[in-house]
Amino acid sequence: MGSLPAVLGLVVLCTVFGIVRPVFFSPGNIANLFTQGAQVTIIAMGLVFVLLIGEIDLSAGFASGVCAAVLGVTLTNHGWPWYAACLAAIVTGTVIGLILGLLVAKMGIPSFVVTLAAFLAFQGVGLALLKEGTNISIRDEVIVGIGNRNMTPLLSWVLAVVVIVGFTAIELIRWMRRNRRGVTTDPISVVVARIVTVGAMITFLAWVLTLERAANPLFATVKGVPVIVPVIGVMLIVWTFVLRRTAYGRHIYAVGGNAEAARRAGINVDRIKISAFVICSGMAAVGGIVAAGHDSSVDSNTGGSNVLLYAVGAAVIGGTSLFGGRGRMIDAVLGGMVIAVIINGMALLNQNASTKYIITGTVLLLAAGVDALSRRRAVVTR
Repeated sequence: MGSLPAVLGLVVLCTVFGIVRPVFFSPGNIANLFTQGAQVTIIAMGLVFVLLIGEIDLSAGFASGVCAAVLGVTLTNHGWPWYAACLAAIVTGTVIGLILGLLVAKMGIPSFVVTLAAFLAFQGVGLALLKEGTNISIRDEVIVGIGNRNMTPLLSWVLAVVVIVGFTAIELIRWMRRNRRGVTTDPISVVVARIVTVGAMITFLAWVLTLERAANPLFATVKGVPVIVPVIGVMLIVWTFVLRRTAYGRHIYAVGGNAEAARRAGINVDRIKISAFVICSGMAAVGGIVAAGHDSSVDSNTGGSNVLLYAVGAAVIGGTSLFGGRGRMIDAVLGGMVIAVIINGMALLNQNASTKYIITGTVLLLAAGVDALSRRRAVVTR
């Protein structure tokens, strides 16, 4: 069923919240959905790689916090330029992923145990870097701008046109190639309907986000697509290309589908596993940078609380299988949107934390149930 449950769930949730609380569809709230869900979405994109090989990384949230702490210490306490501080944070994430991957692939320790231990240890590392909980302010305009600034209305429309044209070209080229090779493909009417639907949604979002969102436009103006949107879009395109168009991506799916068969086919399974953990922790570092910029600070809660659970939930809700071998990068984005809508909608309804947790847990359970049933059905019909 892929991403279909996530898409349907997104439509239902938005419809319900929009009817009960019309402010849900206000330009300011729609922009908030993108910025508030950015960290979870980015971490979920990294988790997709680990889930695809049939493993789990329970430490991604606090790894994100440790990398954000490295960013804050180097940027604010030591006065490093933003690019050097970002590089230090990403290198930290890469080293973390390398260590986790080596422990799982070379020593054979289950990823659940390794990353659970790391989950606990990274809380201590984060506290040590922040001197037992000190809040570090982030003043750098570039870092803060990633999580809070908006593109100009003109650039926002240019971005919308580029995305629509690019999506149209990809859909038509894919249809023509499959048709030419005699491979089963969707009717052209379905392809056109998909292009029109996606184009209409992007046009609507661009129009809404270019409306004035400032409380008092006389003193300040707030318009345009949030900067974080094209940032996530670029990562989505790059990782989708890696998974679907490269030998490395095919090896990821092969290892997740059947590691022993992949090994006999000549794939270096250990190397693939290690690289998946490296990418996961590297993306966690990027998520930490974005969170630090959005909050304009780093503290012991950065990457903590429910960030990991929401990130894993986003990947699974989007359609990535917990059993490995099945999933796409767009799953993380769709699942991240579902999580952001639930959190945002519940806040608008003034629901308490208990209700929010129950709803989120129920949606995650439904997604995992659909995944399990789909897998069982595939085995039966094989």
